[in-house]
Amino acid sequence: MTETTNARKIAFATFVRRALDDARALRAWSGTEVSRRTGVSRQTINRWVRGDWASDPEAERVVAFCEGLGLEPAAAFTALGWDRAAGLRTTPTPPAMDPDVEALLRRLVDPNVSDAEKFHIRETIRYLAYRPTLPDVARNRGKQAG
Repeated sequence: MTETTNARKIAFATFVRRALDDARALRAWSGTEVSRRTGVSRQTINRWVRGDWASDPEAERVVAFCEGLGLEPAAAFTALGWDRAAGLRTTPTPPAMDPDVEALLRRLVDPNVSDAEKFHIRETIRYLAYRPTLPDVARNRGKQAG
């Protein structure tokens, strides 16, 4: 292995480790949850963290990993030493965030907010994000009853 290849592996492993640490600290996501959200298997993520890959990671997987965690793929491409211009996709500007959601996010990173309150905020968000949506028929029945 060349010195350049080894440096790239270390840089990418550091990038992935930091992304995982942030996902655990800020979102309370486990490795399984990161895998589910990004579509990249835990085995692949673990290989990236160890720098245990013979050929470069697939660009699509790197992009999926970054997008699932809300990171810019360009940062991963830089760690890998890739030509960033060749691998970047243009993404539309995301819509403005709801002010209430912004307030919740601020509370989650505020050091003055207790861990217990942050836990309850995260659990409520998870519940709302993953609850099944009601079919239109069931929603309309509730409106007609009143």
